[in-house]
Amino acid sequence: MDELLKPLIEGNRRALSRAITLVESTRADHRQRAVALLAELPKKQALRIGLSGTPGVGKSTFIEAFGTMLTEQGLRVAVLAVDPSSTRSGGSILGDKTRMETLSRNPRAFIRPTPSSAELGGVARRTRESIRLCEAAGYDVILIETVGVGQSETLVAEMSDLFVLLLAPAGGDELQGVKRGIMEMADLILVNKADGDLLPTARRTVADYAGALRLLRKRPQDPEGFPKAMAVSAATGDGLDKAWAEMTALADWRREHGHFEANRAAQERQWFMAELRAGLLSQLDQPQAQAHLARLGDDVAQGKLAPGMAATRMLDLLGQMSQE
Repeated sequence: MDELLKPLIEGNRRALSRAITLVESTRADHRQRAVALLAELPKKQALRIGLSGTPGVGKSTFIEAFGTMLTEQGLRVAVLAVDPSSTRSGGSILGDKTRMETLSRNPRAFIRPTPSSAELGGVARRTRESIRLCEAAGYDVILIETVGVGQSETLVAEMSDLFVLLLAPAGGDELQGVKRGIMEMADLILVNKADGDLLPTARRTVADYAGALRLLRKRPQDPEGFPKAMAVSAATGDGLDKAWAEMTALADWRREHGHFEANRAAQERQWFMAELRAGLLSQLDQPQAQAHLARLGDDVAQGKLAPGMAATRMLDLLGQMSQE
């Protein structure tokens, strides 16, 4: 049994941090240990809430206010904040925890910033494993904050029970609301900054998106009235309790009608396929494969070989390598 397992299950935040560092490591020996640790985790279930939105919409401010409200209700809250990584240097600022100053000091909360490391979809490579670790540590609600890059950021919906989209007042019109992609994945659209001079604008934005949502095809996992749009203010706290009530009502309805567990089962299958794809791609990192890649890449660049034919030859070579 891994030495991290017992303190992790007991809710030790230091052990949880070390466990997440372990699963995020790319070292082969660390990966073996991480897989073994994940296999030993007890089956616990938290409410997983994915949160996305454009940069500047106030995701960190919302999470701090929302998470503080939940801890005041006696819940333990974990925040997995994914920060964008530089395409040039590969580094990340990881500033979300700094923004959540009050929540980061709360003993009932745990905040873990993680670099995206050029992963697409708005989440990090090991976000699924981090979610499982937070559940094992006894957290009741897990908030997964995505990078916030635009309409294609839907991968977080494949690892959460509820997907919340945060928008700014005047962030779009009815046409923007019916665009496919992130809009049709959202369970709840929250228009943030609905206070002061922006309150009338926020109400109009809610009305626009509420009308747009009615035009989208109804999903079998939604009760009547969902998905819906609401106005909230992270600065004043207005609407946060109503938003939480809607989230819990939707989660309870899905549990009662079997959609909750079906969604979790589908996510486990998606996790398996993601790990399989990653494992297959890792074969390209072998020295023998790298030599073939370099040679075929040169042939393609010089016009000696078509890209499709080069890919076919590379796949054939990988197949031969696996049989050796």
